[in-house]
Amino acid sequence: MDKNEKISRAAGTVGTMTLASRLFGFVRDVVIGWSFGASAAADAFFVAFRIPNIQRRILGEGAVSAAMIPVYGEYVNTRSKEDTQRFASNLFNIQTVVLVLVTLGIVALAPFVITIFAPGFLDEPGKFELTVSLTRWMGPFLIFIGLSAFCMGLLNTHGNFALPAAAPVILNIGMIVGALFISPYMDEPILGLALGVLLGAFMQLVVQLPKTFQSGLKLSAVLDWKDPGIIKVAKLLGPAIVAFGVYEVSLLIETLLASLLPGGSISYLYYANRLVQLPLGVFGVALGIAILPTLTEQASKQEFMELRGTLNFGIRWILFITIPATVGLAVLSFPIIQTLWERGEFVRATTEGTQYALIFYAVGLCAFCGMKILVSAFYSLQDTKTPMRIGIYTMILNVGLAVALMGPLKHGGLALATSLSSIANAAVLVYLLKKRLGRLGGRKIVAAILRFSFASALMGIAVHYLNAWLFVPTDSLIVRLTVLVGEVFCGAALYAGIASVMKIEEWHFLVKLIKTRKAVKARPDTLPEELP
Repeated sequence: MDKNEKISRAAGTVGTMTLASRLFGFVRDVVIGWSFGASAAADAFFVAFRIPNIQRRILGEGAVSAAMIPVYGEYVNTRSKEDTQRFASNLFNIQTVVLVLVTLGIVALAPFVITIFAPGFLDEPGKFELTVSLTRWMGPFLIFIGLSAFCMGLLNTHGNFALPAAAPVILNIGMIVGALFISPYMDEPILGLALGVLLGAFMQLVVQLPKTFQSGLKLSAVLDWKDPGIIKVAKLLGPAIVAFGVYEVSLLIETLLASLLPGGSISYLYYANRLVQLPLGVFGVALGIAILPTLTEQASKQEFMELRGTLNFGIRWILFITIPATVGLAVLSFPIIQTLWERGEFVRATTEGTQYALIFYAVGLCAFCGMKILVSAFYSLQDTKTPMRIGIYTMILNVGLAVALMGPLKHGGLALATSLSSIANAAVLVYLLKKRLGRLGGRKIVAAILRFSFASALMGIAVHYLNAWLFVPTDSLIVRLTVLVGEVFCGAALYAGIASVMKIEEWHFLVKLIKTRKAVKARPDTLPEELP
């Protein structure tokens, strides 16, 4: 099995597990809403949960992997087994110490932290005290999620993607268990949900530990802060955390600007962003996670020609998926939103406002996903500073565009500003990678974009007319959902058919990958390398 097949299979595994996590997240939200509604206790929990949620996004979805995988991968590929095990144990021990100290700081400074996150709660002493209490209860979440991120990085380096990708599902299950089975027995029911968060995070770590030990983690009593590998990780980790923090600041600024627009603008952006996050997580983040260990191995061995080939493949592969996804989101924006959410207080005006934002967000989908591949290339080269710097410049550009566009386009201008600044970010990263690595096969990428765009345009026209013929907003939910799913499948089948007729390389690669997987299942004693 070649590296491209391994990356594609890994991305498929991560994407499938990410989709499962998002589905369980939806169930979690429904359970929380059903159990606690919009009460003062729910408000307190959501504010308190914002702190560990930011930690999860930064630690669990990028920064730790960005710093750890390139260095650990270098040890795996160029150092002895003993050196590698010592480094892994040392990193695990140091990370545990740091996480415990930071957790103690959060617990001690919880009142100050909540004052920053929710200053309005100061006028409601009971709500403020409850939020502080929930923050302290959920403090150890940082320890569990940080060590889970360590396990994920180690397992991904050794080619194990399924278990780390499935682990986030456990967090959502823990919260569901907390709301349904722990809360009824608590004097303060919302505390049961906080305990569910801890339970889910703890189990997320526990399920990964056995496989992590099997893959090479051998704990020993070593705590060497001056180890060269640890210093490398620390140098890479700082910029990576800042880069992920820039994203959070961008969201905050977007929310602040939306608050200056007519009522409902914040909600429109929130719901549209949730829809864009699905393909971003299932495809963009998944491929970024899957490709990083391969890029790291090639960089550590200084196989730069192979690295350029892998990067070219990753870019074309993500465009093959996201260009039709962009068209599909735009064409089916109304039926998707109307079917998913239009009921109760979510009225037709809310659907139309969300649709308007979604179309502008969809413009940047290829860039949102593509940046996950491009940033992984920099991380494999042990460079986290460049993505951080470009991220900061992009944030400034985003704010400028948002201020300029929010007047004529309202909340759509804020979504378009995010898309345009992301496209600029991706373009600059490509330019810098080309300067650093040499030619990236740009002509092949441009030719692929033209083919994908043509096939997607034909698909979009057909789906537009199909939707106009079949989708009726007044039909029952079951009928609308059935029609919507049918339209998505028809669009995908049409795109696949056009890609096959046009002999698009990425489509035939996908067909070969599916056939290989079926052959392996049919002949489990046969190695993939032996298959035709």
